[in-house]
Amino acid sequence: MSDSVQEFFGLRRRPFDKDLPDEALWLDPTRSDGIDRLVEAAQNRQHALVLGEPGVGKNCVLRGLRSRLSPVHFKLHYVAHVSLGKRDFYKQICMALGVECKLMPATLYATIQSNLVAIARERVHPVLILDEAHLIPDSSLGTLHVLANFEWDSEPVMTLILVGLPELGERLKLSLHRSLLTRIAHKIEVAPANAEETATYVQKRLDDAGARHALFASDALVVLHELTGGVLRSIDVLADAALRVAAHHKKKLVDRAIVRQAFQLTPLA
Repeated sequence: MSDSVQEFFGLRRRPFDKDLPDEALWLDPTRSDGIDRLVEAAQNRQHALVLGEPGVGKNCVLRGLRSRLSPVHFKLHYVAHVSLGKRDFYKQICMALGVECKLMPATLYATIQSNLVAIARERVHPVLILDEAHLIPDSSLGTLHVLANFEWDSEPVMTLILVGLPELGERLKLSLHRSLLTRIAHKIEVAPANAEETATYVQKRLDDAGARHALFASDALVVLHELTGGVLRSIDVLADAALRVAAHHKKKLVDRAIVRQAFQLTPLA
């Protein structure tokens, strides 16, 4: 949202930007429960799977996890560049762990495992998050169980969290990946918001930005939900576009006609 729009509505900041502190995230009961289960997985040194369609808030759940885990007892390592061959994939993990990258896959495995063991011996539990995990090639995904196997599968020195689209769950059920699947203890599914949650989400974002009164009519929120399917990322895009259209027409309240007009100005249409 442009500065002029921000000034038109009397807001302190842009309400639908991504740069929110962790404590300002919108967490409904389902997402809060997902965070609780991920915290439990880390505390119990278990592995977890986080699934959801694009834009529904999987990263919100991960950020919630980050804010809940003590940096004294846990160390999070995040990898998003996963659509690589086996050697480069494991080099990415080495880089995330901050260790020297060797050339041969067997050496990479040993380097990663020894580093994780060293961290664990310092009484800091490593949590390795692989985002966009549905993009991991089978050749790489099929070897991840090696990282989850220490001391004859008896020493859980890290927590592995795989994050991806729903089809990742189906891939893990293939016989090729059963060794990894049987080591995963938790599945968290993040769903789109329902109509009531969409309205609550929009209002929270506006309140946090300093809105002093409602900026969206109730019927506008209904249309906003219908057009976005409750996908939070799409809600941000359309709500921001609607505010821009309203400000352009000098209207202090967004109605359903404005939402529909704004929809045509976005890639969602």
